[in-house]
Amino acid sequence: MGTTRRLFLLATAGLAASGAQAQQAGTQQTGTQPTGTQKAGAGWPDRPITLIVPNPPGGGTDFAARLFQEALGQTLGQPVVIENRSGGNGNVGILAAARARPDGYTLLLQYSGYHGANTALMPDIGWEPNRDLAAVGMATLAPHVIFAGPGIPVRSLAELVGHIRENPGRVTYASAGTGSIQNIAGLQLAQRVGAPMLHVPYRGAAPALQDVVGGRVDIFITTPSSAMSLLQGGQLKALAVASEARLPALPDVPTTAEAGLPGYTVDAWFAVFAPAGTPPAVIEKVNAALRAATRDPKVREVAAASGVVLKPLTVAEMETLARQDVETLARVVREAGLRLE
Repeated sequence: MGTTRRLFLLATAGLAASGAQAQQAGTQQTGTQPTGTQKAGAGWPDRPITLIVPNPPGGGTDFAARLFQEALGQTLGQPVVIENRSGGNGNVGILAAARARPDGYTLLLQYSGYHGANTALMPDIGWEPNRDLAAVGMATLAPHVIFAGPGIPVRSLAELVGHIRENPGRVTYASAGTGSIQNIAGLQLAQRVGAPMLHVPYRGAAPALQDVVGGRVDIFITTPSSAMSLLQGGQLKALAVASEARLPALPDVPTTAEAGLPGYTVDAWFAVFAPAGTPPAVIEKVNAALRAATRDPKVREVAAASGVVLKPLTVAEMETLARQDVETLARVVREAGLRLE
C-alpha cells in the first residue's frame, strides 16, 4: 500500500470517527427549541447544528461535508451532525433546508450542479436558489476526472475518443442525475468528439461508481474524491483531469489539454448555504469557521489526497459565484433541452 493511500485511509478514518462522535453528541444533547431567530444572536450556537447533504453517503457532496465536519464543530463549539436526505435530484434535501427555520441550526452542503441547473430542469420544485438560500461559503472546488471502467477497452483519452467515434451511441456514461454536472460534461464531451453517447443517470455518485466498476457502464466524469479508493485498487482507470492543471493526488494523470482535448474543462463546487433570512452575523460566523477549516492540517491532508481543492471565499465572493453558475448552468440545460418531470 502506497504512502498516499495510507495517509488518506488514516485521515478519513479519523474524520469518520470524529463525525460519529459528533452525531452521538448531537443525539444525546437536549434543550429547549429556539423560537424564530431569537437564539441566533450573540449566543449562537448553543446546541448541535444540522448539516443537510442532499445526496446519499459516499459521493462528492457527502465527502465535502465530512471533510469539514470536525473542524467546523471545533471552531463553532457545537457538534455538526450530518443528515443525508437524498432524492429528487437533490431537491428533497435542498427543499428541507430552504424551509428550515432561519436560525443557523440547519445548514445545507450544496452541489453546484443542483444549485445552478435544477430550476431549469424541473418546474415548480418549491425552491429558487437566489430567493430561498443564502450563500455562506465554499467547502471544496472539485475538478472532474474522466474515469473508465473495466467494461471499455481504452487506457487513454485518445483511445476513448476513437472508441466513441467508432461506436456512436453505444458508449455509455454515468451521471448523478439528469441535468447534473456529470450529465452536462458527457454532453459536452460527445459534442467535442463529434459522436453521441448514451446517458445513464443515477441517484448520486456512489451507485454510479458501482455500475462503472461492475462493467455495466463505460465511463463516469466525476470528482475524484469518491473514486480514489477504487482507482488505487485498480478497479477504475483515470484517463484525464478535466481542468487546467494536474492534481497532486493524481500526478501521473494528464489534463485534457495534455491528452489532446484542449478547452474541455469540468469543475464543480460544494458549498455551504443557509435558509434565506438567516442572520448575517450567523452566516459570517460560519464563513469564518469554514475558512479556518481550510488551514486545518488534517483537512488539508485529506483534501490533497482526494484530489479536491480548498478555496476559501468570503460570503460576497460565494454569493457572486453562485449567481453566475445559476445563470450559466441553467442556460446549458435549456439549450440541451434537458427536462425532468
